[in-house]
Amino acid sequence: MAFYILWMIALGLSMDAFAVSISKGLAMRSFRWKQAVMISLCFGCFQAMMPLIGYILGSQFSKIIQEWDHWVAFILLLLIGANMIREGFSEEQEEQVSDFINIKRLLSLGLATSVDALAVGISFAFLYVDIIEAVWIIGFTTFVISFVGVKSGHFLGRKFKSKAEIFGGLVIIIMGIKILFEHNVLVF
Repeated sequence: MAFYILWMIALGLSMDAFAVSISKGLAMRSFRWKQAVMISLCFGCFQAMMPLIGYILGSQFSKIIQEWDHWVAFILLLLIGANMIREGFSEEQEEQVSDFINIKRLLSLGLATSVDALAVGISFAFLYVDIIEAVWIIGFTTFVISFVGVKSGHFLGRKFKSKAEIFGGLVIIIMGIKILFEHNVLVF
């Protein structure tokens, strides 16, 4: 597979992580490099690991994975998004987002945004792609794109000071619905 095609695939795979990164940046009260790197690293690692796992699984499980990947991603995104919206409407004292990253939620988001990459990894097995090169490109691209998303989301959050948690939750739920459309589960 051509080098530039791998970069285009990596860019496409990183778009879900980009959207979620924007919502994470929106929720930050003050921008912290350490948090932005942690979020970006999480998404980059998941996006790199999933094609590798898919590649290893190969063709023997491809039909099962392709039948259910969109549902797994949708349910994870729906639950995470609904929780973010609930927290946004909550009148409890808000957590210090700038000082705390919920690792469990971050790992769930990393998994949810990278499920499609698993199917891509399976297709790589059939296309005889250099998986090490592909994993590096996908992971690096997602890391950079996610960092840009966190930074731009933080800028927007500072500028508008709205219910960033609610907006972020809605974005995540919409991404889950988009996955169902992409897999022709929902058709209008």
